[in-house]
Amino acid sequence: MKILYHHRTASRDGQAVHIEEMINGLRSLGHEVHVVAPAVSRQGVMGAKVGWVHRLKGSFPPPLYEVMELAYSVVEYRRLARAVREFQPQVIYERYNLFLMAGLMAKRRFRLPLLLEVNSPLAHERDRFGGLSMKRLARWAEGAVWRGADQVLPVTRVLAGYVTAYGVPKDRVTVVSNGVNEAHFIGAASVQAAKAALQLSDKLVLGFTGFLRDWHGVDQVIQWMAQPSVPAAVHLLIVGDGPARPRLERLAAEHGLGDRVTFTGVVSREQIPDHVAAFDVALQPAVVPYASPLKLFEYLALGKAIVAPRQANLEEVLTDGRNALFFDPADPNGFSNALTRIVADRRLRDALAAGAAASIHEQRLTWLDQAKRVSALCARFARGHGAGRDEETAGEAVARGGCVMQAAKRDVPRTKDIPSERVR
Repeated sequence: MKILYHHRTASRDGQAVHIEEMINGLRSLGHEVHVVAPAVSRQGVMGAKVGWVHRLKGSFPPPLYEVMELAYSVVEYRRLARAVREFQPQVIYERYNLFLMAGLMAKRRFRLPLLLEVNSPLAHERDRFGGLSMKRLARWAEGAVWRGADQVLPVTRVLAGYVTAYGVPKDRVTVVSNGVNEAHFIGAASVQAAKAALQLSDKLVLGFTGFLRDWHGVDQVIQWMAQPSVPAAVHLLIVGDGPARPRLERLAAEHGLGDRVTFTGVVSREQIPDHVAAFDVALQPAVVPYASPLKLFEYLALGKAIVAPRQANLEEVLTDGRNALFFDPADPNGFSNALTRIVADRRLRDALAAGAAASIHEQRLTWLDQAKRVSALCARFARGHGAGRDEETAGEAVARGGCVMQAAKRDVPRTKDIPSERVR
């Protein structure tokens, strides 16, 4: 089958991992996949941010930048239209991005089925964390694309609730979680070899991977380690970087823990397995309530005892006492109590590690498993569409939006319909 894969992601981070693994998975199943994406998405080291994107965003007033994002859909649409004519796909698969209407426009013009991968409710997320200015326009754009897709593929059942709150029927929503490529982890070092390479041989290593933000809760680990009752052998290994790093470094120094906390900074994707291999306990201190964190699948693949908050999106993959130790995120002492328990109990760590190692195959959580689910959906919708005939021009597709702000007033979901959330 010919699949046209479209995305607007420039970052070389977890988003790029998802994109590359899904494309590779579909190709391994025999599909011909043509990618339409920014050229910059193929450049740089995995884990690094694309600085010029953030500089560009900061150089314009937020309302103007958001209008530019929406207008960029016309540029993307033209690229998609050219690809459709040359490649003759049977399905368009798009990774959702806020204000990106190009896939929907191409679907309508060429009568092609559109499968839309959704990793977060970006209108809501950017409003909360990124300073969204044109909120009504953003919600209109989000709702229009979600409702216009033939099938929406959120990464968690919790996120599916956000999608249906926009009026998308439940039978047009299929959850496809993140996954892991086991081939990347097969050659990982043993725990002892990994520790030795990092000069942590005699340590009980608590580990965290990912982009460091203030709300991720890593500061709580450092504060817990400062307690006199915590064994001196406990060491925190932080694999990654981010805006919270300077504050965490200061906090460790203030508590006299500078030699018990290691910050690796950004490491390449190829180096991640050998760093995670050194963990005795893998940490997920906090997470937004709709996400499917990539780090969890990597922790599971390497058979790590996991400590995580008890919340619905994580319970879709983790089971307390089976492959993770949960704590109550509403309890101020919940996380520290869980750390105390797991550090003191070697048998618990070993049992959770064994359960984690078995989870990938028991739950079919590889990227190939997820690609098979997407492949089945592509086949289903390709059979039901008569693709290839132009229906409208690009101008007509844009004009269909009509008075955007007027449509926005009609199509924004009611606040009470959007799932509530709590992030520590």
